Amino acid sequence: MNFNSWQFLIFLPIVVLLYWILPKKFRWVMLLISSYIFYMCWNPWLIFLIVFTTAVSYISGLLMEKYDSKKVKKACMVVTVVSCLGVLFFFKYFVFLVNSVISLINLSGQNAAEFSMNLILPIGISFYTFQTLSYVIDVYRGRIKAERHFGYYALFVTFFPQLVAGPIERPENLIPQLKQDIKFDKKDLSDGFRISIVGFFKKVVIADGVAVIVNSVYNNIEKATGLTVIIATILFAIQIYCDFSGYTDIAIGVARMMGIKLCDNFNRPYIATSIRDFWRRWHISLTSWFTDYVYIPLGGSRCKAWRWAINVMIVFLLSGMWHGASWTFIVWGGIHGIYQIVGKLKNAAIKKLESKGKIHITDNTATRLFRQVVTFTLVCFAWIFFRGNSLSDCGIAIAKIFTDWSGSIQALSEIGFDATFVIRISLMCGILAFSYGMIKNETPIATKMSGGMLTARFLTYGLMIVAIAVAWVSIYVMGNGASEFIYFQF
Repeated sequence: MNFNSWQFLIFLPIVVLLYWILPKKFRWVMLLISSYIFYMCWNPWLIFLIVFTTAVSYISGLLMEKYDSKKVKKACMVVTVVSCLGVLFFFKYFVFLVNSVISLINLSGQNAAEFSMNLILPIGISFYTFQTLSYVIDVYRGRIKAERHFGYYALFVTFFPQLVAGPIERPENLIPQLKQDIKFDKKDLSDGFRISIVGFFKKVVIADGVAVIVNSVYNNIEKATGLTVIIATILFAIQIYCDFSGYTDIAIGVARMMGIKLCDNFNRPYIATSIRDFWRRWHISLTSWFTDYVYIPLGGSRCKAWRWAINVMIVFLLSGMWHGASWTFIVWGGIHGIYQIVGKLKNAAIKKLESKGKIHITDNTATRLFRQVVTFTLVCFAWIFFRGNSLSDCGIAIAKIFTDWSGSIQALSEIGFDATFVIRISLMCGILAFSYGMIKNETPIATKMSGGMLTARFLTYGLMIVAIAVAWVSIYVMGNGASEFIYFQF
């Protein structure tokens, strides 16, 4: 069930209403059933994978807490990691790995046929797998107590707002809230509704709006020009941000309607002044997951420079693989790993030169703006590999940027990029920026607004709702149906 589908518009009010009507002791039952129904709308049989992952991690947690033996704890940990990652590997990476081996065989001069296998990629498998692993690892480390109530634990794994595309929640944040006797608060309801509206606006109006041009360029890359590739890549940066953060906003908003607070997953990533800063702002829950469970156990930065560089590359290559079973994603992750290493070497060199008095860099508005532009450019270059359909397409796109600028103006009109489109997208982004500021504002102005501010709020959200409705109607009138969120494939 897509968030941006008419089925969800029926499903959500019923669930929220039942949540507030039912006594506390029945809420978890209703939410668990609702979460299973929500997931089974894609494919009923895939629910058994979630139940299996849930049961294995739940039992392991109990056994690790029951027995003091390190051997028993390690055995439980190994069984859980192998079981959960084994399911993830089989459904997501098995065919990719086999075909990669076949490609290597063919490169050596042998003739091996391509392998094919009809496997359905379970929606959100990477997200709920990492969520269960974080629980088991934390119990193993003694950071948290094992959850004894299977129902609450199952709900932690499958809580429908964040089940499919995050944020990746930690047990210490979500499970206590699921157990808590939350009292109805109309502010939670209204705030959740406003946050959800922003998410729908990002996805349905902006992300799906710019996707038309992005797809027309990247799906016909050989006919593109250097200018159209640059425009499409910048628009893809907008698309993927509005698509993914839009999902996160809807998830956070829906949970807030029930008084449950999910963790933030984005913090204005495109104003980052370095790649390191970008990853503090982009997909925050995944970044913190890899930091806690991969980077730090490898040694983090508490080691020699060459070892630190290897740790960074391992983390980002794994991050690329996490995003998809394709060499394009692995290269994308590797590029960001290289960015991190080069960035640290650059900072060390600058610091050394400053200590010798040879240079002096002032941290002012102009300097920060320059760093933001450089960072955004580097991020956009990496996005080429994230969006490209293949490595060869990515190579063509990069070559076009540096060599093919003939007929660029005419090509812009052919892909639908004109003054009207620019004005429309600029207006949409302006409305989005204003609404974002209204939501993030926790000062008294949020509760004691002037008449003008209150009018601006109603006008802004009114325009957003109208734009969402128009986009929704046009989608279903054309018979295309709701488009999936980009991160559903991960």
